[in-house]
Amino acid sequence: MKTIQSVSVGTAVCGPGRPLLWILGPCVIESHDLTLHIAETLAELAERLKIPVVFKASFDKANRTSGRSFRGPGLREGMKTLAAVKERTGLPLLTDIHETQQAGPVAEVCDVLQIPAFLARQTDLVQAAGRTGRVVNVKKGQFMAPWDMRHVVGKMEEVGNRQLLLTERGVSFGYNTLVSDMRAIPWMQDLGYPVIFDATHSVQMPGGAGDRSGGDRRMVPYLARAAVAAGCDGLFLETHPHPDQALSDGPNMIALADLPALIECCLRLRRALEPLTST
Repeated sequence: MKTIQSVSVGTAVCGPGRPLLWILGPCVIESHDLTLHIAETLAELAERLKIPVVFKASFDKANRTSGRSFRGPGLREGMKTLAAVKERTGLPLLTDIHETQQAGPVAEVCDVLQIPAFLARQTDLVQAAGRTGRVVNVKKGQFMAPWDMRHVVGKMEEVGNRQLLLTERGVSFGYNTLVSDMRAIPWMQDLGYPVIFDATHSVQMPGGAGDRSGGDRRMVPYLARAAVAAGCDGLFLETHPHPDQALSDGPNMIALADLPALIECCLRLRRALEPLTST
């Protein structure tokens, strides 16, 4: 296996022998106050469990199934909310970008720029994110093999940015269905960068609810535990106080009240595997 590059996010370091990195938050910024409430809850959880948490929320969900679906507050208002989260909680921030011109303004506020799975092969977007010097998290496209992510690695290295995270989030399996192959975790680690497992989007059923995506959140704990057992470097979990009322990806999200138990279970599993994951 190629030596894995450690990646610093805020005060945390993600990589071999390091604690699991937790990327947590709602799918989208539904409102300023709700986002702050979720962030404050997650900051308290991070302090209690002594885990490194990156707060995640999208200012725009540009890849919705229907053009009528809620997308978020947009770039300007979204950055105001995320800046308030950082000021209030001190948590590092992650958000998606969909267009090259969003990279600069987002990098002024956020610690991690995320490239959505549908856009993982967009060269200009990946390299615009890389040129900011921020950490970049690229989600593997549902249509890509794990080893295809070597091209993403190459594009980032071309612009001199080795602050890269790769995220596995399932692969298309027939219509409206994703399946997770845990071999993708070590295969992508072979590319030399930490690998995050997105346990919530991996249970998504794209377009499976007609004019929106469905999902089965019951499967999230199973996949999260399997990914930890497979040696992932971090977990991505979307969460909401009331997932069934969420304006985006509710069927996939973990209830905020249920999150601590899942995290604690994964931490116990990680500790049991430490002799293996540290090699």
